[in-house]
This record gives sequence, structure tokens and C-alpha cells, in this order.
Amino acid sequence: MRQPTIRDVAERAGVSKSLVSLVLRGSDQVRPEKRDAVLRAAQELGYRPNAAARSLSEQRTRTVGVLLNDLRNPWFVDLLDGLNSLLHANGLHMLLADARLNRRTGQDPADPLLDLRVDGLVVVGTLPDPAALGAVAERIPVVLAGSREPAPPGVDVVAGDDERGARLVTEHLIGLGHRRIAHIAGYGAVGELRRGSFEAAMRRHGLAERAVVEPSDMTEEGGYRTTVRLLSGPERPTAVFAVNDMAAIGVLSAAEELGLRVPRDLSVVGYDNTSIARLRHVWLTTVDNTSHEVGRRAARCLLERFEGPGGAGRTQLATPTLEIRGSTAAAP
Repeated sequence: MRQPTIRDVAERAGVSKSLVSLVLRGSDQVRPEKRDAVLRAAQELGYRPNAAARSLSEQRTRTVGVLLNDLRNPWFVDLLDGLNSLLHANGLHMLLADARLNRRTGQDPADPLLDLRVDGLVVVGTLPDPAALGAVAERIPVVLAGSREPAPPGVDVVAGDDERGARLVTEHLIGLGHRRIAHIAGYGAVGELRRGSFEAAMRRHGLAERAVVEPSDMTEEGGYRTTVRLLSGPERPTAVFAVNDMAAIGVLSAAEELGLRVPRDLSVVGYDNTSIARLRHVWLTTVDNTSHEVGRRAARCLLERFEGPGGAGRTQLATPTLEIRGSTAAAP
């Protein structure tokens, strides 16, 4: 069966082929009744634009590359949902790549996406060398999402306010009467900001000597191993603030294994408000760093770069909130 063409749509709608092209490109120079007629005709005929031909004529692929630091991190799900919703509404499609896997195979993380001639690039999470994106940003718009690393010129950064989020956690635990508070820290600029804010809040309350910081790899296993060390010492903390929800799950596992009940014996707080934290049998107190909003803002930055390329990079910080659930209580 022959596929319907743009000529068929034009004949069905009673308009010219050029007007159909304007409608399919989303032009605002078409009267609403004509646009409705074209869209109705296209739907009735089952017409689908030839993406390859359109890419050649527009010199665009209408695709956006999304480079993820680690596909296993559930925090990325909400961010990608916010990112994709706005891109899709503007006729753009996402192509995903795993930066960690590409590094293992010796590739530059962004190369597979650049080979596909994406129109723009969104880098999600912390990369080892964000400065390497400078050369990419000279060719296409680049946005860093959820990362606080120093960005090359012309690259926008959209993330949560990590210092504010960590302060909310620390103040919450101190308000519950906790004094021996441990922080399982992470790596990169995000990890440093959360750690620094935790330590600053403890100092403001005269608790600097009671603050304990243990580094971790931000995984569940890392959170588990670190917590076993923390809870086996002579000065056991009464509360643990984990750098993310994944590490906090490891804290919960270690506490259960050591016979401690959460939150009666030990309060636990995570960060990111992932779907794991919202599971009823976990019900983790955590920081909602508005990942969906971060994704939407990242998409908006990219769309603005398409409209007006060039100019200095901007940094936007979304305001986090503390989601208090069942893993925190008054100090024992």
C-alpha cells in the first residue's frame, strides 16, 4: 500500500504543499483554521513526515543527545522525564548514551552522539572531565544538568541547590535532638557542596566536634560498608545523613543487620527523593531536589540556545525541599 505524501495531505486539506510544510514545521505564520485542516487531513490519511528528508532540507536531525554518567542511578529517571516532556513538545527526540560504558571501551563519552549529528547535548550527572566538553560546545549547544562542576564557556548549568538541601537535612536532625550525626559523603562538586554545608551547619550549632564524615562511592554497597564501620565504633552516631538515596538504602541494610531499629535507634536521611525512597517499606526521609524541574529547565536552556546561539553560560539552581517520612525521629 502506497504511503501518503505531502501532496495527498495538501489535496485533502484543500491547501498548497508549501502551507502543509509550514504547519509540519510548527510555523506560527499559519491561520488556526488552516492548521487544523492540515493536521486533521494528516491524521485521517495516516501521514508521517519523512524524517530523513526533513533533516537534509533543514540541516538538522531534530535529535538531542543525552549523556548519562551512570544509567543505574534512579535519580536520573525524573530528570529525564522533565527533559523529554519539553523536548517532545517541541518536536525533538532524545538519544541516550552511557558515559561510563563509553569510557570503559576507550571512547570519548560524547563521540557516539556526535557521530549521529545530534543538534544539542545534555550531560546528566558528574563527569570526570567536564572541561573536555568545551570543544563540543563550540559546535553545538551543551547543557550540564544535575552537575555542579565548573563548566566550559558557553555551557549552561542547571542543578539543585545542594548547599541548601544539605542544610535542610542537618537542621532537621539537630532539631530532633541529634548531636552525634554522621555524613556519608560523595565525590565531585555535588558531594563537596553537600559535605561542606553539613559541616557548616554543625559548626553553627557548636557541634563541629560531634560531626563525622566518611567518604563513599555513592552506591548502596558503599553506604552499607561505610555504615558498618560507623556503627561498630565506640561513639556510635544517632543519625546518618547519606549523600544520596542509594547510599541511604545501604545504611538501612547495615542498621538492620546490626540489630538497630530505624528510626528508634538510628535516624537516616537520604538525598534525591527517588522512587526507592517513596516505597512504603522504605519510606525514607530525603531531600527532593526537584529533578523533574531540573530536566525541564535544562530543556528550556537548550531550546533558547537553538533560538539564539552564543553568549556566556548561565547557572540555574532549583530550590530543594525536605520530604520528612518515617526514617527520622527524636534522638534516643
